[in-house]
Amino acid sequence: MYINGLSTAAPPRRYTQKECWESLQGAKPFVQLNNRSQAILKKILLGENGVEARHMVVERLTEPMDMNPDTLHGLFVRHAPALAAQAGAGALKEAGVDADKLDAVIVSTCTGSVCPGLTTDVSERLALRPDVLALDLVGQGCGAALPNLRAAEALLAAGRCQTVLSVCVEVCSAAFYLDDDPGVLVSACLFGDGAGAAVLGLEPNPNRRRIEWRTAGSILSPEDRHCLHFERRHGMLRNVLGRQVPAVGAKHAARLFAEVSARSGVSRDRIAAWIVHGGGRDVLLALQQRLGLTEHDLRWSAAVLREFGNISSASVYFVMQAALADNAPGGWWWLSSFGAGFNCHGALLEVE
Repeated sequence: MYINGLSTAAPPRRYTQKECWESLQGAKPFVQLNNRSQAILKKILLGENGVEARHMVVERLTEPMDMNPDTLHGLFVRHAPALAAQAGAGALKEAGVDADKLDAVIVSTCTGSVCPGLTTDVSERLALRPDVLALDLVGQGCGAALPNLRAAEALLAAGRCQTVLSVCVEVCSAAFYLDDDPGVLVSACLFGDGAGAAVLGLEPNPNRRRIEWRTAGSILSPEDRHCLHFERRHGMLRNVLGRQVPAVGAKHAARLFAEVSARSGVSRDRIAAWIVHGGGRDVLLALQQRLGLTEHDLRWSAAVLREFGNISSASVYFVMQAALADNAPGGWWWLSSFGAGFNCHGALLEVE
């Protein structure tokens, strides 16, 4: 399988962390928080946490603070289809593929729920064929990009499809509100909105760098699912975010890389580029220590986190795009995502 086109989309409205803090002053939901919660918000938004700004669909930063389930769901319904289609259109353009040549479209999300799924909106907006195979994947959190891509790989390997569009879209601001739960507060300070898409095929695109998907692996650790998951309370998504997430994520990421590396015979010193989900500053530090990496190795993940925050499942598309824009060296690339479940995924790419 080859990645023949790649594109990302983010809302045009960009908010710095300082602007987010200033918007809270005097807001009723903020005033109602206890002193500890207010201190947490100040420390995260004004401190050095690896995030400088985020792109969000909200027109005003206090919009999601209403704590109204209909308001939050409305953000997802209005903006997720547009972001997904924008990223998909960009990937098709880069791949030089007409929309009617797509045999399948796979869309992943965890920040909202609609029926019929987002593939319906994406198919309509991109004018896909009526017989396109449309698959909606949900519930995989920040790690969803790799299962999405592996599903595409299976369709291509089975001969069912010749060309597949993979899309991950998250409107994380549709799960933003304030209460005295530290996980809710941290989530509201670190996550952003965006979408990523890739066009995948059996033959490489001769007009761009050849990116070949060579092998992949996954680890599912249900016993760790308590530390990172969504729950629904009072009609709203609540992100349960345990303090052990960086350590858990790094542990499974290192184990998975060791397994895939041993199976493929590609050692760590042969990896030319690390395309890793940047879940947060502490996550990147834990990965750096567990995998024996440097800040330079994770520079693209850190750059995406700094400008966009944690974009959940769409993050790795942004990181890969950053590496390509920076003309990252060819050779073996390690692509990895992880999240709720607790699930961890990785793939070896061979890049021209």
